[in-house]
Amino acid sequence: MKIKLLSILAGVGMAMSNVQPALAQAQTEPIKFALCYDLSKVYAFAVPQVAQAARDYAQILNQKGGIEGHQVEILVQDHGNEPQRGIECYEKMKREGAITFDFFSTPVGRALLPRAMQDNNVMISSFTGRSDAVDGDVFKWIFPIGPTYWSQAANNIQYIKSKSNNNLKGVKIAFFYLDTAFGLEPIGVLKTLAAKEGFDLQLFPNPLPGNNQSGAWSQIRRFNPDWVISWNLGNMHVVASREMKRNAMPMDKYIAVNWFNEVDIANIGADAAKGIKRGTNVVGGQEHPLIQQILKDLYDKGKGNGDRKHTNDIFYNTGLATYAPVFEGARLAIKQYGWPLTSDKMKRGLESLRNFDANGLIAPVTVTAKDHGGGGKTRIDMWDGAKWVPETGWFSAYDDVVQESAKKESAEFAKSKQ
Repeated sequence: MKIKLLSILAGVGMAMSNVQPALAQAQTEPIKFALCYDLSKVYAFAVPQVAQAARDYAQILNQKGGIEGHQVEILVQDHGNEPQRGIECYEKMKREGAITFDFFSTPVGRALLPRAMQDNNVMISSFTGRSDAVDGDVFKWIFPIGPTYWSQAANNIQYIKSKSNNNLKGVKIAFFYLDTAFGLEPIGVLKTLAAKEGFDLQLFPNPLPGNNQSGAWSQIRRFNPDWVISWNLGNMHVVASREMKRNAMPMDKYIAVNWFNEVDIANIGADAAKGIKRGTNVVGGQEHPLIQQILKDLYDKGKGNGDRKHTNDIFYNTGLATYAPVFEGARLAIKQYGWPLTSDKMKRGLESLRNFDANGLIAPVTVTAKDHGGGGKTRIDMWDGAKWVPETGWFSAYDDVVQESAKKESAEFAKSKQ
């Protein structure tokens, strides 16, 4: 019996010796975030900088011990803005154990949204995708943290109102938009606001690839708008500036969507672009402490995840703004609910964000189970010939209209899935 007991104890000891390394490995398992991005086609002017920023941010966190002791892995794959390739990337990243999924494309994000919801996987759709996804009651697993396209468009209208003696009756606003899901997204809210405020809204579509704009601008010139709100991308803004000059239209009446960066300014010409405006979701420049740390700890030491010049680009800052709340949500999830980090814990972690502004990088966001957006604040920046200057502070406007639109469209979505 003594020999038998010793044999059993020896067996238990061997089993425990195998369990301990497994437990240790589990406790240090990395947290994986999936970035299925368009790195090669429509959004290639911006998305590589976003991915570079996410990788740099993760590297800085890892140098400090990661998130609650866990290293951060950024998994990146190109989907070329094609929904089917986006689906393939999503399935691959699921197999690799990603905790969140980000497609940074309105058409791909719309295609993947039902699948992510069915799988109970957290999908990040900051600054892209369908705006009604802020409704956490319906879109339980979708997180468009930050301002949506509806919020940004509504805030642009409020800015125009402030420049029109707080009276929009009779003001003529041209909405010049890329004729895709991205460009179509704000139209419903703009029409609602036009009926509410009495301004004259005219729509001018810009068909892909978006660079042949002469016909549209001839129509815009005949409309003779007081303001132009432009929902276009990259070089399309450069072409638009040339068309405005050709049609003798003042540059300071042009308000671009947030997808307008320093490269576009250089291509227009710093002096020629003077007065142009942009809806902004994130602080620009390199002065923010996080960017300064990235430059010092990574790029000064040759350890950055891309070309240094991209760190002085609003789209790089957009990548930091996208992942600051996500990384903080993961930290809150582990801190509050423990390891292992599951989709449900990650969801609840993101819903625990309160007045989070990433140390002044973004407007403060508060995310709850009912509101997955966080507030909808933007600001208007103006190019003064040498730099971007804030025309406003962070603000949100027409919140009732935006929320009512979100509830209406999310209800229609929920009904279609019954």
